[in-house]
Amino acid sequence: SQYGYFPSETVAILFIVLFGISTILHIGQATYFRLWWLLPTAALCGIGELIGWGGRLWSSISPAAGTPFLIQISCTIISPTPLLAATFIIFSRIIGQLSSAYSLLTPKWYTILFVPCDIIALAVQGVGGGIASSAPDLAGANRGANIMLAGIGFQFAVIILFSTLAGDFLRRYLCDSPWRTDAQGMHGRGVLTPRIKLMLGALAFSTTVLFIRSVYRIIELSNGWEGRIIHTEVYFNVLDGGMVVLAIFAINFAHPGVLLATKSSAKPGTEEKNSATSSNVESTV
Repeated sequence: SQYGYFPSETVAILFIVLFGISTILHIGQATYFRLWWLLPTAALCGIGELIGWGGRLWSSISPAAGTPFLIQISCTIISPTPLLAATFIIFSRIIGQLSSAYSLLTPKWYTILFVPCDIIALAVQGVGGGIASSAPDLAGANRGANIMLAGIGFQFAVIILFSTLAGDFLRRYLCDSPWRTDAQGMHGRGVLTPRIKLMLGALAFSTTVLFIRSVYRIIELSNGWEGRIIHTEVYFNVLDGGMVVLAIFAINFAHPGVLLATKSSAKPGTEEKNSATSSNVESTV
């Protein structure tokens, strides 16, 4: 087997079922609440994971086949990336409801800065996965792995930067210490409702498990294709598949369509808007 072990058919089926349920839910929720940006983010993550774990199921049936091995390499490495983009967008909307005065970056800059970074990480990992999967020898596969490692390392740095900015925002909000005020010294402090608290908790949980997954992938690829970690199935099942399942279901259960709905977006058919609590704050970085 190219994996260094024979992939478990039972485990592959389990993850296909879990990702299938989450993906169907995300598509349904995005359609119901008309939050279309969740389709190329959370739903796309689920679809990619379905393809990747489908490749592992195929490998469990035909261990010597090369195509399913290549499919799972590429898909499982890049699929969680769009889910991070959803995290960035959701957090920017929370800032809009609580007041952008407490954030170093305004809500729109979270999207402008972090989503392109996510796309770059996705592209680098995709290129590395393509090179590794099509390499004729181990040396070529290792070159691809190094490129994937660079992409994951970049994504890891982005997660740390985002977490730092998010932590600073929450600290300043709780201490009522804004970065900016308007001409009257006001900053339109929004209310931290139980729903927003739940959404923040879900984002923190999702980001944490994706952080753990990134650490695992960095260590795995650093040891190369012949390393002990990459040849141990339980590590992959728990620290990659398990972490992504937890992250994607967290957004299903704590959904922005419910938890961040304002009066203008409380019913299907309207896109949620930023709270008026931050409308008096100057939109500067």
